[in-house]
Amino acid sequence: MATAAATCWFTALTSATGPSRYSLTSQRFFATTLRRHSHLIAPNSETNQNAETHAAVNPNRKSRTSKKPLPSSPRISSAQKEAVGQRFPGTSKDEVHFSRADARGSKTGRSQRNQPVAFKSFGLQKKGNKGGNNVFDIKEQQAETGNFQDAAFLNAVVKVYCTHTAPDYSLPWQKQRQYTSTGSAFMIGDGKLLTNAHCVEHDTQVKVKRRGDDTKYVAKVLARGIECDMALLSVESTEFWERAEPLHFGRLPRLQDPVTVVGYPLGGDTISVTKGVVSRIEVTSYAHGSSDLLGIQIDAAINPGNSGGPAFNDQGECVGVAFQVFRSDEVENIGYVIPTTVVSHFLEDYERNGKYTGFPCLGVLLQKLENPALRACLGVPSNEGVLVRRVEPTSDASNVLKEGDVIVSFDGIRVGCEGTVPFRSTERIAFRYLISQKMLCFRFAGDVAELGIVRAGSFTKLKAVLNPRVHLVPYHIEGGQPSYLIVAGLVFTPLSDPLIEEECEDQIGLKLLTKARYSLAKFKGEQIVILSQVLANEVNIGYEDMSNEQKQLQVLKLNGTRIKNIHHLAYLVDSCKDKYLVFEFEDNYLAVLEREAACSASARILKDYGIPAERSPDLSEPYADSLGVNHPVEQHEFGDGPVSNSEFGFEGLLWV
Repeated sequence: MATAAATCWFTALTSATGPSRYSLTSQRFFATTLRRHSHLIAPNSETNQNAETHAAVNPNRKSRTSKKPLPSSPRISSAQKEAVGQRFPGTSKDEVHFSRADARGSKTGRSQRNQPVAFKSFGLQKKGNKGGNNVFDIKEQQAETGNFQDAAFLNAVVKVYCTHTAPDYSLPWQKQRQYTSTGSAFMIGDGKLLTNAHCVEHDTQVKVKRRGDDTKYVAKVLARGIECDMALLSVESTEFWERAEPLHFGRLPRLQDPVTVVGYPLGGDTISVTKGVVSRIEVTSYAHGSSDLLGIQIDAAINPGNSGGPAFNDQGECVGVAFQVFRSDEVENIGYVIPTTVVSHFLEDYERNGKYTGFPCLGVLLQKLENPALRACLGVPSNEGVLVRRVEPTSDASNVLKEGDVIVSFDGIRVGCEGTVPFRSTERIAFRYLISQKMLCFRFAGDVAELGIVRAGSFTKLKAVLNPRVHLVPYHIEGGQPSYLIVAGLVFTPLSDPLIEEECEDQIGLKLLTKARYSLAKFKGEQIVILSQVLANEVNIGYEDMSNEQKQLQVLKLNGTRIKNIHHLAYLVDSCKDKYLVFEFEDNYLAVLEREAACSASARILKDYGIPAERSPDLSEPYADSLGVNHPVEQHEFGDGPVSNSEFGFEGLLWV
């Protein structure tokens, strides 16, 4: 298994200038072990044709979020809500997760299914909507069927130029050297564009250029969906939108449906068009967000720079967004497209909340129930259901589910023993697809799901609130800059996935890697705080080599109080009145500092090492703890259970 996984990985499709560091794998456990050894895709054609390019834009994967407030967007009218079955692709009655008669053979059914669908609040409108300025008639614009050469909708695809400035996770008070990348985007109306989140990650400047134009226009990032790898851009220039015709969303395609990918990949400056067919539709791993959502596999040639570009069907409707490819010595022509169901979820989330809030999660780790003896032991009478092996303490499901429960239905839809549910007429799809999609609408944070379970041989129904998952070790840093605290030269920072990538696994240590990969957050806001390094000074004599020789160490307690997160540590340091600061680390390491001497030495240490402040700006805010400042956190309260970014690990197990 490890050998096979070591030769295959998902790679995102942004063309980046400068050196590259890693490609993202389909399983989080292998992500950091492979990133350092994977062969990266390709160079930006504008700079070095022999350079190697990586997955999520650049080796230095850090973030910077736009500080400007998000503009308010118009609400969806009740009349538009009535058309939800047509507005959101892939959710019509013949395409929902339970079995229905397949209308594909009917000419009437086919014509209805191929009607353009639109997210109308962003200016996408069907033909025939009176009063709309962005009406797009594919029959009038396309000279002949299958000929994209003169199709006007190609003009809606633009090239994205992004300058990234990533934070330095090893030296969290500073940024790394900026780098540039190119990708693709497309117009969806109302002054907005869609692209991939990894195309504009840690952006300091984003520009876009239309097909056949020689002017670049400044764009602003309105929202990023890390999990779904989507980003929403706006361009304020009215000149950019002159004679612009936004794209229409099409319905979820079927196997063997033709698909055309359009974008600006490496190899040239002009628009590129490649054609293929839909090979597979299933829940797949999203490399950038390390999440699992519905994806479309195609065999069309897609390359770095195609990221964010639309994929069209033969009717000129956008059926997805290109975002990653699968690299292996044993396979070829495996590319992935984000379907319009996921795209529409992202857009409606932004429309509802003015920002991206995330995809909901049930918060349980599951095991398949294919073995008849196992089902009989659990009292499951039929060939169905999945076994709950662990419930995440931060999820609402922890209040209603127990280890050993068997989930046999989800909102009335039966769950198979392999963890799949019916999808469209003759297909099955992973059970977790239902968590983000319900009948003809989407699920969002706070929505309630009804679970049918078998507990001790008895069937019962429960209700659970769905919320985004809480990660003990985050994949991305919110706000763009990591938190840090310097106490007498001891540098503390939260453990994060970007830090692990930057430091490399051999510098982190096996014990921390095990916690990062297999531990669960016990409460919202919990962090693993580590001693990143020691800035040598006479006040910390004897400790200067502690982090280097023993690798990074997790700090567990300060003066006997267990550390909950980096902000809690800063609060404990500030409020301490004792003579000594006693830090307890894992493996029984101890560091004792005289408090007054440590405070007086701080200014000198900052000056010697050219550090602007002893802590990150977020730690200067008042400390608020949902558990209560005086709430004791015992050793056993911290996560030590198995965890995976996928519901099912290899061989149907969840790292059990």
